[in-house]
Amino acid sequence: MIAAYLGVEKPDSNTFNFERNYLPSDTFIRKPNIVLVICESFSAYKSSMVGNGLNTTPYFNKLCNEGVYFERCFTPSYGTARGVWATITGIPDVEETRTASRNPNIVDQHTIINNFKGYDKFYFLGGDPTWANIRGLLANNIEGLRIYSQDDFKAKKIDVWGISDKNLFLEANGVLKQQSKPFFAIIQTADNHRPYTIPEQDKDSFQLQRYSEAELKKNGFENNDELNAFRFTDYCYAKFMEAARREAYFNNTIFIFIGDHGIKGNAGDLLPKAWTNEGLTSEHVPLLFYGPAYLKPARIRSVSSQLDVLPSAAGLAKIPYRNSTFGRNLFDTTKRQNYYAFIVDNDAKNIGLVSDEYYFQKNTRSGKEELVSVTGNEQVVSSPAVDSMKNKLSDLCEAWYQSAKYLLFNNKKKN
Repeated sequence: MIAAYLGVEKPDSNTFNFERNYLPSDTFIRKPNIVLVICESFSAYKSSMVGNGLNTTPYFNKLCNEGVYFERCFTPSYGTARGVWATITGIPDVEETRTASRNPNIVDQHTIINNFKGYDKFYFLGGDPTWANIRGLLANNIEGLRIYSQDDFKAKKIDVWGISDKNLFLEANGVLKQQSKPFFAIIQTADNHRPYTIPEQDKDSFQLQRYSEAELKKNGFENNDELNAFRFTDYCYAKFMEAARREAYFNNTIFIFIGDHGIKGNAGDLLPKAWTNEGLTSEHVPLLFYGPAYLKPARIRSVSSQLDVLPSAAGLAKIPYRNSTFGRNLFDTTKRQNYYAFIVDNDAKNIGLVSDEYYFQKNTRSGKEELVSVTGNEQVVSSPAVDSMKNKLSDLCEAWYQSAKYLLFNNKKKN
């Protein structure tokens, strides 16, 4: 089922081959750079893109209007380590007791980043990358990766997460502007996380806001500290893009922004009730591809996944690549079929698939299944067509889950 769903070229039930090899019809004379920003706790319903009443991300919303923004992107699971894993490997982290990155038996993974031949690779984090063995995941699998972390920066540490996101972006920009070869850079933010530190040096240019408890709750925030940390991320994106825009590399770069995960909460009337009732707010995140020289503005409502980031980046850069896991090139218009976003809730023991119309969810312990609408608040009523869809999604969801468990151990790099 998964081989057919993915379009595997040579399916083999004995070897469980999931490989697809992609060769672009042409290539760029000057290869575009890729800057992938993994955004801490970037929950979509808290943002201006969904119409949040507190207008928390006006700058990023402006970028979305100028780039290709995917309105219904989902991460496979909740948690930063699981989000980084899914982005880098293209496999949902279905480990139940700990994150996949912490398991030494599966740390060896193929990643499409290595198909960017002739590119220098960078990873920037304001703090310590040893958490959850993220350094092991990245350094072990990305060829020639240069890791910049807290001790490599001039800026001073502001809290347990290291230097501020603004300074992280500016120092990363300082490194990238010096490059003469094409590069693939990952920048991972952290400030939108408890203790929600706003640096003293930025309090003159970044104005704190305060709202009543009722107004905060109405718009999905627990308190003003959380709200201002979310707003500060938008400020940091603005400072980064303004700095990058002044550099020579900017016009030849595709910027990708995606949340590492969302935050469970009440989306109110901003989204259909399933987002709140079924906890989809935990996985619903913004996904933006921005590169005026390469992309015309568009807003895409069809479902997409964090797993799709690397195949899409390679497709946009016209890089030949080998895909051995789940993701797809979101810009490949030759592939027309119903696509889904897989979700696993390791705490509740639920697995699910989101389509353009429905969210199917199944409990792996009790076997209980549920089908809800993601387009409106109406209840899904049983009928022959609906029951057939539910049965199809049940089988495909189980196939995703079992295939993900298999691929965690069988997606090793090739020499």
